[in-house]
Amino acid sequence: MAAALFHLAFPVSDIALAKQFYVQGLGCRAGRESPTSLILELAGHQIVAHLSRSPLTPQNGIYPRHFGLVFTDEADWQALLERAEQYRLSFYQPARLRFPDSLLEHRTFFLEDPFHNLLEFKFYRYPEAIFGAQDFALVGDAIEA
Repeated sequence: MAAALFHLAFPVSDIALAKQFYVQGLGCRAGRESPTSLILELAGHQIVAHLSRSPLTPQNGIYPRHFGLVFTDEADWQALLERAEQYRLSFYQPARLRFPDSLLEHRTFFLEDPFHNLLEFKFYRYPEAIFGAQDFALVGDAIEA
């Protein structure tokens, strides 16, 4: 397959507040904007905030829905962590190390935007764990109730 960009649409209840979180806080580049949507560039990918008239409520834990980035350079992961702290973005889960001393070892943190969308940012110690390591049955944490 030729190079492709990832696209994700997600709900928000306030376009200006979405712009503040994603552009000023997270560092996304703003694209086209209308009264009901905002296109954003996140690490070369297109994410789109769409105004929702339905109530936006928090989910109970990080599963089943969240999105984010897998960094291939630990320094980039660290820089985003520091930016999130500097801009006082809302951490749903602080930075931590998952599966230490295993092929699946990775650093991760979760942010929550003002609309209860969860974003995960991670860096794998061993790149083959990103798509490979099929012999390991671990994926994420235990299911949260």
